[in-house]
Amino acid sequence: MRAVTLRREQSAQGPLILVNPAHPLRPGPAPELTAPDRRFPDILLERQTAGLLAACVLAAGGRGEIIPVSGWRSQRQQQAIWDDAWAREGEAFTRRYVALPGCSEHQTGLAIDLGKRTENVDFICPDFPDEGACGAFCRLAAKYGFLLRYRREKESVTGIGAEPWHFRYVGAPHASLMEENGLCLEEYGAFLDTGPKRRVLSNGRRVEVFRLSCPGETVEAELPEGCCQISGDNAGGFILTVWETPV
Repeated sequence: MRAVTLRREQSAQGPLILVNPAHPLRPGPAPELTAPDRRFPDILLERQTAGLLAACVLAAGGRGEIIPVSGWRSQRQQQAIWDDAWAREGEAFTRRYVALPGCSEHQTGLAIDLGKRTENVDFICPDFPDEGACGAFCRLAAKYGFLLRYRREKESVTGIGAEPWHFRYVGAPHASLMEENGLCLEEYGAFLDTGPKRRVLSNGRRVEVFRLSCPGETVEAELPEGCCQISGDNAGGFILTVWETPV
């Protein structure tokens, strides 16, 4: 085992951070960005997220049918989208489908809006049907670490209207755990607080996930030797993912 000291300020960084009006983004290093689809070089994601998205689209047979519509956004871009939607569609629509600047997952580089390729694609609400390559992508998404972020049955929890086009990268064990237990990201921390969760990934490797609260300025953690991911949750804690060491 090895001891590590985690600082509360670090809990605002990582692939599992919760981002919403109650948990706004906090200052931190900018993500390393790249385009998941070279045909759309201006639509960017965090590098690992982009690679996994491209792999999932390919596995779903969506290379010619699924297109990226909106990826990483700066604070200025998110503000412009908010202002434009408010002017064009009004307050109710904007609050339902557009995140407040500083409270948008798109500003992390971990979120992507996808659309079915058509002549005219709606930037705010792109068509992403549950059939064809789009449907295949939805069924494969968790395997590649993506969560359908805003489901209709979770509107009262997320505060965002159903968005079948919006996917958030969280990592394979977490996406599967949330999907299998009917959870959205807002509910995941409380779920992990009930005790460590274990699952076997599609490659046969075992993984254990647990949450560590950080009520003070720092918290000590005893971690096993080997492969471990530590991500802040942006809610005063850390989510630790430990992969078993191959024999």
